[in-house]
Amino acid sequence: MARKRRGEKVDGWVVLDKPEGLNSTRAVSIVRRLFDAAKAGHAGTLDPLATGVLPIALGEATKTVPFVMDGRKAYRFTVRWGEARTTDDREGEVSDTSDVRPAEADILAALPGFLGEIEQVPPRYSAIKIDGERAYDLARANVPIEMKSRIVTLTRLDLLRIVDADHAEFEVECGKGTYVRSLARDLALVLGTVGHVTSLRRTRSGPFTLEHAISLDLLEESAQGPGLQSHLLPIETALDDIPALALNGSEASQLRSGQPIPMFRAADIGRLGDLDKVDIVCAMAEGRPVALARFAEGRLHPVRVFNL
Repeated sequence: MARKRRGEKVDGWVVLDKPEGLNSTRAVSIVRRLFDAAKAGHAGTLDPLATGVLPIALGEATKTVPFVMDGRKAYRFTVRWGEARTTDDREGEVSDTSDVRPAEADILAALPGFLGEIEQVPPRYSAIKIDGERAYDLARANVPIEMKSRIVTLTRLDLLRIVDADHAEFEVECGKGTYVRSLARDLALVLGTVGHVTSLRRTRSGPFTLEHAISLDLLEESAQGPGLQSHLLPIETALDDIPALALNGSEASQLRSGQPIPMFRAADIGRLGDLDKVDIVCAMAEGRPVALARFAEGRLHPVRVFNL
C-alpha cells in the first residue's frame, strides 16, 4: 500500500490575524492545508473568543517556536464590571454579581499594583495540565480542581478608555504564562467588584505584531493565486532578539552535521565578540540560518540544526 502523502516541505512563519470563534488548533490546520505543508504548529494558544496575532510555524520554523513563546506579549481587552463568569470571559455562566462600578480615578490608582512580578491564579477553564488532564476538561466535567498560583510579569498596564459605566478598555504588555482573564478578574476584585473579559485581542507575540498579520479571508483568497508565498516570513524572523553569527561554507557544513566548530584563532575571537556572554546565537551562512548554537569552551556547539 502506498504511503499517504504528508505535504510539501514549506519552511517559515505565517502570522495569522485569528478571527473570533476559531480555536488555535483549527487555525493551524487551515494554514497548513493552504500551504500544503508537511509540518506546522503555533507559538502560543489564543482562546476561541480572542482575536489577533497567532504566529504559525511551518516546517523548520517549528524549531524556533520556544523563542516566540518566551517573548513578550501585548493585548487589548475589555472588562465588564459587576458580573463574574465561570470562565472569566463572556462565554461562561454568570457566577456572581455586584452593584459596584469603579470610578476612573480608582481604576488608575489600582493599576500600578499589577506591574512587575505578581502572583496569579490561572482560570479553571484553561489549557493547563493537572495530573495529565487539561484543566478545562476537568472543569467541564465538574471535577473539583485547585489551580495553583504562578508568578507572571507585567511591564505595562494602561487604561485606554471608559466605554460606559459597565465597561472599560485596557492594554497590557506581559510575559509568558500571563492570563488576561485572570488579570481582569483580579483587577475587579481589587476595585471592590467582580468582572470578566468581553473582548480580547493580541497585538504582539514575541517579534510578531499586527503589522505582520494577515486575515484568514485574505490568506484563503491568496491561496487561489500565486501570491500565497508572499505571506510566508523567513524562519529567522522569530530570532530578531538573538545575535547572528556568519559562518563560512566549511563551518556551516560542520555545524549542520552536528559537529562543534573550534574557535580559538584571533580572527574567531574577534568575530565572536561578546558571544561568550550570550546563551544562544543564530549561525548563518549565505543569508540563511544554519543552526541555533551555543558558544562554550572555545567551540560553537549546535543546539538545533535547520534542514534547509
